[in-house]
Amino acid sequence: MSDSLIEKYGDARLPRYTSYPTALAFSAAVGPDDYVKGLAEVGIAGPVSVYVHVPFCRSLCWYCGCHTSITRHDAPVIEYLDVMSQEIELVAFAAGNAVPVNNIHFGGGTPSIVNPDDFALLMRKLRSAFQFEDAAAIAVEIDPRTLKAAMVDALGENGVNRASLGVQSFDPVVQAAINRIQTVDQTETAVSKLRAAGVSSINFDLIYGLPHQTVRSCVDTVKLAIEMRPDRLAVFGYAHIPSLKKHQRLIEDKTLPDAWQRNEQAEAIAGELVKAGYARIGLDHFALPEDELALASGNGTLRRNFQGYTSDSCDTLIGLGASAIGRLPTGYVQNHVPLGRYAERVNSSVLPTAKGYRLTREDNFRAKVIERLMCDFEVDLASLSMEFGYDPDFLVERNESLKELEAHGVAFIRDGLITVEQNARFMVRAVAAAFDAYFGSYGRTHSKAA
Repeated sequence: MSDSLIEKYGDARLPRYTSYPTALAFSAAVGPDDYVKGLAEVGIAGPVSVYVHVPFCRSLCWYCGCHTSITRHDAPVIEYLDVMSQEIELVAFAAGNAVPVNNIHFGGGTPSIVNPDDFALLMRKLRSAFQFEDAAAIAVEIDPRTLKAAMVDALGENGVNRASLGVQSFDPVVQAAINRIQTVDQTETAVSKLRAAGVSSINFDLIYGLPHQTVRSCVDTVKLAIEMRPDRLAVFGYAHIPSLKKHQRLIEDKTLPDAWQRNEQAEAIAGELVKAGYARIGLDHFALPEDELALASGNGTLRRNFQGYTSDSCDTLIGLGASAIGRLPTGYVQNHVPLGRYAERVNSSVLPTAKGYRLTREDNFRAKVIERLMCDFEVDLASLSMEFGYDPDFLVERNESLKELEAHGVAFIRDGLITVEQNARFMVRAVAAAFDAYFGSYGRTHSKAA
């Protein structure tokens, strides 16, 4: 990326566009009754994906932007799973108990801190409530520091075939600054045991832009990660938003790299991964050439959802647990975030939907444009305009943001095709934002563009 682009856009706060509209557009105008109506239709459109949120961790990582609670004890987790079991019954009843499931993702928090027997019970509940397809992908997010041998066995015995391990950085100075001490040996042991248990696909999460992080420490981390040969890696830029996540105030602003340094770190990581044989996928993912993600990127079927880039082709997502977001053909729904409110609603036999959003035809059009930009770095606007019944000039006429990006060499338009320039691909979120009708309307910040 050129210095001029970094100077102009590097500190811009932009959505990650894992959905459109983003969650900032959700409102209480959508509630449990709307979700019940939407669930009644989900089985008609084919297989769905399921997201299961486990909002508990053993310790707090200071960089974290997730909805999670810290507990040293199992009791709160067990109580939460009991409530979630009831929610599964409510959702399955509303959907008619015949919904085919093609993907399931356990996110957090730290899903792997669940007691192995309780995880097996939860899987049995899910399998009884939904119809798992034979080739269903079952993924679990894992903290290698707390992963026990019994839990590894439980994952394998219950059909888990994908695992995403939080790594972030192997630099001890960076680890101390973010309150996450994790050795290479802990990570290697977790990978080895998971593979032995039949978990065939391993993903690592890495972060750049952390306190005291340097290009050298990023490269050293990547080299150590490559030795374990994960199938995929997600490389995220740290989003420092202490106004929203108060624990991030424990990280001193002066220890954070600036936009130029963040970009250098991101490109250094990418360079090492590409050199090691990984395909660069979209904005921030990497995969071995034979991995489904790389294949989807190559054949134009790459998608984007709340977990980032994916080969998941399902248009419907059922979200379970506190703060979980679901997507129906009609729009989005999100559960209550506070654990007490979530439990109160479920215990009253009411779906815990707190808010949501009803999609319009224009929303669906803009969402498709943004998704293709995020996945392919280009979009055939002429063809999509025809598909959705809009004039080809509808989204570009009087689009001053797009014109400015074109003037700065970030993107160009030719014969109805919008393309992000090769050397400006880290600015793809800025191009996507040019098609976001709601961007800047809610007064809250997002992560940095670079």
